Amino acid sequence: MTFAELKELDSQYVIQSYGRSPIAVDHGGGATLYDLDGKEYIDFASGIGVLSVGTANPQWQAAIAEQAGKLGHISNLYYSMPYVKLAEKLCIRSGMAAAFFGNSGAEANEGLIKLARKWSWEKYGEGRGTIITLNRSFHGRTITTLAATGQDVFHKYFFPFTEGFRRADPDLDSVKQAAGHDVCAVLVELVQGEGGVLPLDPAFVQSLVKLCEDRDWLFLVDEVQTGIGRTGSLFCFQQYGVQPDAASFAKGIAGGLPMGGFLVNERCRKVFGPGDHASTFGGNPVSAAAACAVLDILDDEAIAQVKEKGKYLRDAIEAMGLPCLGKTRGMGLMIGVEVAEGFSNKELCAKLNQAGLLSLTAGPGLRFLPPLTVTREEMDKGLAILKETLS
Repeated sequence: MTFAELKELDSQYVIQSYGRSPIAVDHGGGATLYDLDGKEYIDFASGIGVLSVGTANPQWQAAIAEQAGKLGHISNLYYSMPYVKLAEKLCIRSGMAAAFFGNSGAEANEGLIKLARKWSWEKYGEGRGTIITLNRSFHGRTITTLAATGQDVFHKYFFPFTEGFRRADPDLDSVKQAAGHDVCAVLVELVQGEGGVLPLDPAFVQSLVKLCEDRDWLFLVDEVQTGIGRTGSLFCFQQYGVQPDAASFAKGIAGGLPMGGFLVNERCRKVFGPGDHASTFGGNPVSAAAACAVLDILDDEAIAQVKEKGKYLRDAIEAMGLPCLGKTRGMGLMIGVEVAEGFSNKELCAKLNQAGLLSLTAGPGLRFLPPLTVTREEMDKGLAILKETLS
């Protein structure tokens, strides 16, 4: 099938809700991909942070094939081994107490919202269900997670939204102004991804945790994009020196298969009982086996290298001195690049994609999320395309 034929079928049979690049990726390995015509691309997008161990990782493939040959699905009405093994791995490496599994980041964050409200209801009763989120945050595309999202650009057309959210800027005074007797929790991204790859100030995070303790609010962390090694630790909160009451995860957890979920600490372990929360596909055996393989591949040594790779890319980008780009920011292999005034990040991203470097935008800048297993050779190829295309 040619690209033109594929595009025509997409136009005829698929809802046109995506602004797709005119590229049809066919296959690849690691951070190197090929389209239908055999053109090579270096992947600095990893499926929006999903391909944590790259494309077609052999260990990941083997785990999926083995589990698919044994049990593809059984539901949560029965026990199965893969999700239990995965929960154990996550809890031991994160210091959290228990896990819940779903399918996506939005579903994971919905779970955090329900968790906080039930926890508060049981302790304080009705009228204490408001959750404070931050401006420039992004928590998902369901009606409730859009309500929690602190960017108006995502809100148009979809009113009315779920009630019970209040926004603040990422400083303590703003959070205190948003506070009230009706608040039960604060939900934050430690690095705001869709907002522009904006790391929160550690001092603010530490003081926010203290405020949550003083007011008896839950401290919730959205690790959908920052988690599973992306920022240079298994979870970003581990670099901030805090332990949340609950943290969501998704994207990179299963290396390309749909999976999401959240972790809770000891005081939130028993908030949900039978019937309070569920997900038909949550903890699916094949996805859980893939996630176990991802965590085995991303051991402590591999995750330590994420910081080194991120520094290498950021230093190289800034050293280019490209007139259309400014400074870099982020953590690990979650990299944001400022776009100079007079240039469009969408146009620059489109040029890079067509030149063979798959890239993303975030806020007004560019965003690079390579697979965590990206090699030095692949990084250098990507940097060369970046320099040649945007010089």
